[in-house]
Amino acid sequence: MPSVGARLIRPEGPDKVAGRARYVADLDVPGAWWGGTVRSPVARGRLLGFDFDPGFDFGRVVRVGPEDIPGDNVVQLIVDDMPVLADREIQHVGEPLLLVAAAERELLREALAAIRPRIDELPPVLDFEASEHVFKSIETSQGDVDAALAGAARVFEGEYRTDSQEQMYIEPQGFVAYPPEPDGTVHVEGSLQCPYYVAKSLARAMGVPLERARVVQAETGGGFGGKEDYPSVVACHAALLARECGKPVWMLYDRHEDLLVTPKRHPSRVRHRTGVDTDGRLVAMDVDVLLDGGAYTTLSPVVLSRGVIHAAGAYRCDNLRMHGRVVRTNHVPYGAFRGFGAPQTCFAVERQMDRVAAGLGLHPAELRRRNMLRLGDRTATGQELKYSVGSEKVLDDVLSRSGFAAHPWREAKEGGKRRGRGLSFFFHGAGFTGSGEEMLKGKVEVELIDDGRARVLAASTEIGQGTVAMFTAIAADALGAAAEDVVFDHPDTARVPDSGPTVASRTCMIVGGCIEQACRELAARLPDGGSFRERAAAFVAGG
Repeated sequence: MPSVGARLIRPEGPDKVAGRARYVADLDVPGAWWGGTVRSPVARGRLLGFDFDPGFDFGRVVRVGPEDIPGDNVVQLIVDDMPVLADREIQHVGEPLLLVAAAERELLREALAAIRPRIDELPPVLDFEASEHVFKSIETSQGDVDAALAGAARVFEGEYRTDSQEQMYIEPQGFVAYPPEPDGTVHVEGSLQCPYYVAKSLARAMGVPLERARVVQAETGGGFGGKEDYPSVVACHAALLARECGKPVWMLYDRHEDLLVTPKRHPSRVRHRTGVDTDGRLVAMDVDVLLDGGAYTTLSPVVLSRGVIHAAGAYRCDNLRMHGRVVRTNHVPYGAFRGFGAPQTCFAVERQMDRVAAGLGLHPAELRRRNMLRLGDRTATGQELKYSVGSEKVLDDVLSRSGFAAHPWREAKEGGKRRGRGLSFFFHGAGFTGSGEEMLKGKVEVELIDDGRARVLAASTEIGQGTVAMFTAIAADALGAAAEDVVFDHPDTARVPDSGPTVASRTCMIVGGCIEQACRELAARLPDGGSFRERAAAFVAGG
């Protein structure tokens, strides 16, 4: 029977349910010290130095500053503008300034309390609409927007805002780092989404080749994008302290610290001008997107790209102009969060469509029916929809099951408690946009082990979304095997190839596709006859 579509027991499920799963805080690390961070209490300023309480014995702890970083003082991402430790310029509240490690947790707390940074405070930029520092700007257009707006029967304008949003994963950020090995290998284990993101940052900061940066994923209690880029910061801090004290070092954030300093969803302001004809069909859309990027670039360029791509919604319009910018402020850097820029702009276009429907006296569902993308249409970025497009079927099913078509949407609502129904369209890309997947060139491996089972090696991580079960099903069907004939190797950069990050809704479609292809190639090499394990065992025995 096929495994894809069947009810599989999640391979990691029993251990999680029984409490046997080992998250980073559960790892057995004898002799480990505890690491912590001295942080900026202000949003912007110049670091002048530190005051150390003379009543505390600093000989009992180790300290690491920017001058102690053996490699580059950079957290490697899209742009090298975020330091591992701030040297002089402070750009946001909570920015890391100095690292401390101690043999006991209480001693670490005392040490952190005995250190006070001296800062020349400067006026921060906290209003992203007032910022003049642009991290990234994107513009895409087609047709003649100005002429179409001038000739439209009606033009509607709207402005929509969203605020920052916290991912609130169950398990806060955390890593344990080990002292460098004799060959220089730096080894960390922690809660993360993207092992090779961490490995590249670790290699850069520690001044070692990439193959000497070993990153192992511990069981991870959720991510939602929040453990895409920031684990690189935590891992580098832990590794620097382990190098300094010669002991393993824990860096485990509590909830307060995690909330204070980790990236959130980008705040946004989106403006729409929408032109329609007398039948309510879209003739022009002019959209301006502005995102708050926070203090450093981090992932903002790709978040903006995804947001702009989705800014016109799942609707057909021949005349489009979409302009997007993400700017710098002195907030904590904003980063990845489920949807990656699309929720902000999809929210805006859906509210704009409701505004247009109300202005025209059309039912919101009818306006969407008249304008939704169908097979053969082109999206706002010029992509022709050549394959299945489910807009009409989905809309019909939603209307029939929800009763929304009969919803009294024009009736005035009264009283303090109100109930209603909403309808919105949504579409979302899977995988990196543009040539992103070609640049990544994600790799996987599938190998046969002695007992005749197949082992899948990939850097994609299980963070609660069912990756292991999904990969098991895909591999089993491609091999012509049963699910129990497949095992999944835990993400460890010393073992698994770089299949790309666990982000952008790419795990099933992109990495799963690589696994399917590799498994089909392996299955084609096996001798005929017998079960999969028999064929595999014969192949292994034959060398």
